[in-house]
Order: sequence, then structure tokens, then C-alpha cells
Amino acid sequence: MSALSALRSWARGHTEQSRYSPVGIAFHWVMAFLVLFQLAWGYYCSWLPAGGDKLLAYQVHSAVGLPILVLALARLGWRLLIPGPVNDADRLGWQTKAAYALHYVFYIAFFGLPLSGWAMWSSIAEPGALYLAGIVPWPQLPFDQLSLTTRWRIMDVAEDVHLALVITLLAVIPLHVLAALKHHFW
Repeated sequence: MSALSALRSWARGHTEQSRYSPVGIAFHWVMAFLVLFQLAWGYYCSWLPAGGDKLLAYQVHSAVGLPILVLALARLGWRLLIPGPVNDADRLGWQTKAAYALHYVFYIAFFGLPLSGWAMWSSIAEPGALYLAGIVPWPQLPFDQLSLTTRWRIMDVAEDVHLALVITLLAVIPLHVLAALKHHFW
């Protein structure tokens, strides 16, 4: 039996009980914590006056945002290899469609927010170094050879995308919580 087959068999033992595997649960709660932290920290950053403190705060924001991108890739890979449990949400009807749509929106945000943040950081004139989790050096996007006007356009578009995704998350997180409570208790 290959390692992948053994992993799928182990995970299937959980999904047959209508539960996510411990790995799936860990992905969920680690991502939930990081995303909620980022929403609060990003709001805090937005109110800081321009200067060194704001730049330092955004460095913390990027140090947490980049792991979200890496975890999103790992989570998507896990989800493609190990499907979640079959449950009431998999019945035909609007609830299933809504659940799938909500999950797609979350994945768009999990990828779009770090990518747009990375684009914003890379488009500033003198970007500081980026680090994954504050430790591993992370490359800038290759915007340094672009004109200042083009970099400003990139910054504006990335900022608009970032804000739209934040607002979207603020709308879908309560829907996700309500759906989870409904599924758990009813």
C-alpha cells in the first residue's frame, strides 16, 4: 500500500463517521485563527499614521499573510486528495449550492488576499524585505523595473482587490458560522 493510499484510508475512517480528519480540522482552525488575526491587525494598521510604526505593523501583517498563502495551497492539495465527509449539506438543493459557493469564496480570499498584499508590498518604491512567518526570506514580485506610474496602478488595483476581499470575508464568515451552527445543532 502506498503512502497516499494509507493516508486516504486513514482519512476515510474519519469521513465515514461524518467527520473531517484531524488534519482537515487543523487546517480549518489554524486558517480561521490566522484570518481573524489578519482582519483585526489589518484594521489596526489602517488607522496608524504614516511612518515607521505603520511600516513595521504591515511587516507583521505580511509575515502572517504569507503563511496563509502557503497554508491555502497545502489545504487545497489536502482537500483534492482527501475529500471531506458526506453530510446533510451534500443533499441536492440550495443549501448544497450555497455551501459550495461559500467554500469557493473562502478559497478565493485565501489566495487573493495574500497575493494582492504581496503585490501591494512589491509595488512600493522601497519595499522592505518580506519573510514567511517572519523567518524565511520571501521574494518580491518583479515590479522594481516598472515605471513609478505603473507601480502605483498596481498598488491601486491590488489595494482595491484586497479591500473587496476583506469586505467579502466580513460578509461570509458570519454566514459560515451560522451554517456550521445549523449543521451541528439541527
